[in-house]
Amino acid sequence: MAKKSSRRNFIRNTAMAGMGLTIVPGLVMGKKFGYTAPSDKLNIAGIGIGGMGFANLKNMESENIVGLCDVDWKYSARVFDHFPNAKKYKDYRRMYDELGKSIDAVVVATADHAHAMIAADAITLGKHTYVQKPLTHSVYESRLLNKLAAKYNVATSMGNQGSSGEGVRQICEYIWNGGIGVVKRVDCFTDRPIWPQGLSRPEGNGTVPADLDWDLFIGPAAMRPYNPLYTPWNWRGWWDFGTGALGDMACHILHPVFKALELGHPTKVQGSSTMLLTECAPNAEMVRYVFPQRKSSHKVKLPEVEVFWYDGGIKPVRPEGMPTGKDLNDNGGACIFYGSKDTLICGCYGMNPWLISGKSLDAPKTLRRVTTSHEMDWVRACKESAANRVPTASPFSEAGPLNEMVVMGVLAVRLQELNRELLWDGENMQFTNISDDDKIQIIIKDGFKIHDGHPTFDKSKTDPISAKQFAQELIKHTYRSGWTLPEMPR
Repeated sequence: MAKKSSRRNFIRNTAMAGMGLTIVPGLVMGKKFGYTAPSDKLNIAGIGIGGMGFANLKNMESENIVGLCDVDWKYSARVFDHFPNAKKYKDYRRMYDELGKSIDAVVVATADHAHAMIAADAITLGKHTYVQKPLTHSVYESRLLNKLAAKYNVATSMGNQGSSGEGVRQICEYIWNGGIGVVKRVDCFTDRPIWPQGLSRPEGNGTVPADLDWDLFIGPAAMRPYNPLYTPWNWRGWWDFGTGALGDMACHILHPVFKALELGHPTKVQGSSTMLLTECAPNAEMVRYVFPQRKSSHKVKLPEVEVFWYDGGIKPVRPEGMPTGKDLNDNGGACIFYGSKDTLICGCYGMNPWLISGKSLDAPKTLRRVTTSHEMDWVRACKESAANRVPTASPFSEAGPLNEMVVMGVLAVRLQELNRELLWDGENMQFTNISDDDKIQIIIKDGFKIHDGHPTFDKSKTDPISAKQFAQELIKHTYRSGWTLPEMPR
């Protein structure tokens, strides 16, 4: 009965969309008489529910959670118990086939490498889409989701919840009003990783837990033997599945920088790190981005700006005037905007912005305030017609370009063996100063031993590989057989 009701709601909503409404207003259905119409609620499916996906779905409990999908049913057992009426799946494609006509919206919170395919398939089915950060695993995938969302007119949001917070709005409005003057440098850092990184590829364990579908977890990546080091959760440090500390946290920490300084594509980037291995993100990284002069839509000029990123416990130099004993780290990281008039500092997620001068951040309020949770603001956007929709705080039109910048920084780290500043053509998604003859070698194992009382390394490396081909593969992945993306819209 529930399935028939959901299908009926989908047909009704589709008909109303033709009249400029996505969801029938409660007043029309008699809500004022104490009746809550079924059409007041979205039918939402969650994919990748064991971790942040569960937190996201709990923030949407006012809606109908109709489908739950995860490759690891042991890790997700508590979620299944929490939403007992939702249908359970391991393969999102089967869920789309069976529930596609009754689903209004999809929440994606899998490992990074699977985000793009799951979200792209949802969008092409006309489903509103919420994707955890980082939006995608590659630059090309970010561009694709941005363009698909525009083509299909669906409501979208990335899961960088700080974008809905008051701090980001204060930062943007104060900088746009000229409060700290012209900004030519920003330093950012996170205290992550808090999961294993800097590891060589482990040997296969061979015993896949009964509740885990290893083939589906691998998804579009190259197959490898099972090892418990990969999942649950620790996948984030492995290049094939995650993007390390930079990919995990920069969508939170760099978002106010990207928005306030109206950044677009960087033109130059350079990365460095602790020992770089083929399989796993390094323990600590530094990335320098250079963005060209931009045309400002506000009061302040936007000249060329350098943005520096640090992770793995490395912090930038403390700014002049920073109170002695005050920790720069606020909720997992911080940003330091160096302006010609003042220095503005905020924590992770744009939280708790303050000025070195001690002044208050008073500026005209020009940005919309989000009065619900980040997730429920997306639900609100889903229920509005495409013609009259107020975008979320992190729609793919903004999250896509932001994520391109983030994962392009990952490329800079992985290409550091070229020993040069890399020049980036953002429009065409390519580095312009890597030649056909450039080769790199990457460490497979460090071969660390104590020999005659002295630490020694007998490093094994890959054979020389084409840096250009390696970069192109990182920008646009080649997927395992059976996994494909939709074509890039023109």
